[in-house]
Amino acid sequence: MAFLTSIFRTFFSIYVFILFVAFLLLIFPIVLIASLFGKIKGGNFIYILCKWWSHFVLFMGGIYIKRIFEAPLNRKKQYVFVFNHLSYLDIPVLMKAIPTQYFRVLGKAELSKIPIFGFLYKNAVISVDRSNVANRAKSVQQLKAFLRKGISIVLSPEGTFNMTHKPLKDFYDGAFKVALETQTPIMPILFLDVYNRLNYSSVFSLNPGKCRIVYLEEVLVDGLTMDDVKMLKEKVYKKMEEGLIKYKVSWIKR
Repeated sequence: MAFLTSIFRTFFSIYVFILFVAFLLLIFPIVLIASLFGKIKGGNFIYILCKWWSHFVLFMGGIYIKRIFEAPLNRKKQYVFVFNHLSYLDIPVLMKAIPTQYFRVLGKAELSKIPIFGFLYKNAVISVDRSNVANRAKSVQQLKAFLRKGISIVLSPEGTFNMTHKPLKDFYDGAFKVALETQTPIMPILFLDVYNRLNYSSVFSLNPGKCRIVYLEEVLVDGLTMDDVKMLKEKVYKKMEEGLIKYKVSWIKR
């Protein structure tokens, strides 16, 4: 049975990947035109295209989104969104998870080297090379610039896939420093099922099913200073950790 399941997931993954690339090629000429209108107007339109792309691929892949609101969410409010990072599926799910029309995601710089996709990626995300101090500093400035223009930002404070089998990896400070410097509230969101839909161990493990997204209560930063980075990081970490334990996510090994 396990062998048949593996065969199904491999062919299913190839099928969805073909759809993924086909839709990319379809929208690429529009992306080229949109890129001429700058990082704000052009970038905003590219995000609309990416949302369509995500809707199409997830629908054709039999992946449906279920939203769980543990607290009211102000869809018109600007946030620093933070999420737990487990899968290559995180980005398509993010496109459906973030309720605001425009936002920017902080992403790994190396993905911009992928042919065709890399061009879209460079024009849609704020890329960061964590091994380069100057590049990290530049990406932080870009994040703050978008917030000042009323555009929400999205970061994974874990930095990369959580392969520890604990609820979360240790957090970096970046998201919390940006939130404090710009006095922007933090909105933690949890991805409960991406680990089961597409495991980080193999790009050929995709399978259809639900992807639950949990919206936790926002964390306000009003009046806090840069001296509160550690406290704020620990507060958000604990809130997200408790949520993942509460929902009994499958990757936690006790």
